Amino acid sequence: MLLVVTYSQAARTTLRNVCRSHEATVVRRLGRAALFEETELGAFLALRLREKHGDDVQLERTSPLNEFATVPDRVREAAKSYENRETASTPYAKFASNTEHPNPDTLRDADLCE
Repeated sequence: MLLVVTYSQAARTTLRNVCRSHEATVVRRLGRAALFEETELGAFLALRLREKHGDDVQLERTSPLNEFATVPDRVREAAKSYENRETASTPYAKFASNTEHPNPDTLRDADLCE
């Protein structure tokens, strides 16, 4: 997919208009951003926005996250356990202390596998 992020009012207006005119190419609209299908039309629309608005438009190529192939089991289990915690107001750092779950610093410094 192609991620288009806008940083000005004018660029957001153009993005909104492009999304309305080319609904079949838009995977998802996210306010200041949109995901376009990774097709030549998607690339054309993204590049057109960049040409019109310059640095007010950021373009990125993305790929879907396969949580089972990319994210380690310990991270998925930590997220599941944290969301099922007894006290909703407990921050993750406190929740993870003295458990087998990874601490926030470990998570922050570890890159995902590809």
